[in-house]
Amino acid sequence: MFGPFLALHIPDGFLDIPVSLVGWLLAVMFIGIALREMRPAEREVPLIGTLAAFIFAAQMINFPVAGGTSGHLIGGTLAAILLGPWAAAIVMTCVVAIQALIFQDGGLIVMGFNLVNMAIITPFVGYAVYHWGRKLLTHSTRGWLVAAAVGAWASVVAAAAACALQLAVSGTSALKVVLPAMLGVHAVIGLGEALITVGALAFIQQTRPDLVDPEAPVPARGSSWIAAGLAVALVVTLLSPLASASPDGLERVAEDQGFLETARDAPYEIIPDYLIPAIDNEAVATIAAGVIGVAVVATVGYGTAALRKRRDSRAAQ
Repeated sequence: MFGPFLALHIPDGFLDIPVSLVGWLLAVMFIGIALREMRPAEREVPLIGTLAAFIFAAQMINFPVAGGTSGHLIGGTLAAILLGPWAAAIVMTCVVAIQALIFQDGGLIVMGFNLVNMAIITPFVGYAVYHWGRKLLTHSTRGWLVAAAVGAWASVVAAAAACALQLAVSGTSALKVVLPAMLGVHAVIGLGEALITVGALAFIQQTRPDLVDPEAPVPARGSSWIAAGLAVALVVTLLSPLASASPDGLERVAEDQGFLETARDAPYEIIPDYLIPAIDNEAVATIAAGVIGVAVVATVGYGTAALRKRRDSRAAQ
């Protein structure tokens, strides 16, 4: 029912049908707008696929936090800083949708609000806080990294608050109970999000400064950096068997508040719990599932961006 890699992925059963339908309506509306507003530059098309692959791989690695709970990178703020919030919403949509459809990570009925929480709220909240913070910290040479850290933390807390509200409206748990519980645990998880986001941005600044600084020179065109980015994502999947087995933030709250039993299993299984069913060795099965996920997410992300770029090119002719 719950795999070891969840963070804010709501399973079916936690939200009632009317709330879930509202989630789908909001998700379709905002993702449709994102597809229209996304204007990827030529160099950003492969970056969208590569970044989606990295975020998928990074989400497989849960890190331990206080009280026997775990969390993992969401990645919405990281994607928004590199690509802008509209393109970041598409990156996160690719990740969250494939996690649900192929890996049974998050429910199908409630996928709408999983997309709202992780693919819409996190990039837009994170980017807004980052943008505001960067203006305030213009005197600091590393102020943009501080702003990125605060934005990443705020994005996790905002998504957790939204999830708590959805649970309360569904009657799953009283708002006065579930809101402080969700905010408390995800405020700590958000610190991990901030650290990973800053680490990734600092690495990118050293290797591809043009992606974080518009005034930096763009390196000569070539596919080497794309291959390097995908290689990093694949290396990250090798670490996935080391992920913390402790319950994630939402699972911990559900267990503590007594509504964990309302979660429903997926109606079908392809690669459940990020384990290839035909492989007996759990570590190898997890790594193999991660490699498949990286390949699928990268392909879908790149294909979506390429189609959007092609449409823009035809419209300009």
